[in-house]
Amino acid sequence: METNVGGLDRQVRIAVGALAGAASLGMLGGVIGGGGVTALVLGVVAIAMLGTAATQQCGMYAVLGIDTCSAETR
Repeated sequence: METNVGGLDRQVRIAVGALAGAASLGMLGGVIGGGGVTALVLGVVAIAMLGTAATQQCGMYAVLGIDTCSAETR
């Protein structure tokens, strides 16, 4: 699969992934109110966001034909 996640998109994914992961762990630890299902969903979102940021490849972007990566970084 070709790289299709650019710089700003990658930074946003890292921020969203970190926040979702922190919220998920907070819910699981009882620091933040919320259910187990919400914590699970946030954990999955965190893994997906951080994974796509690390690999710079997004399967959904490939299906939709979206490319936020500039031609210079390839």
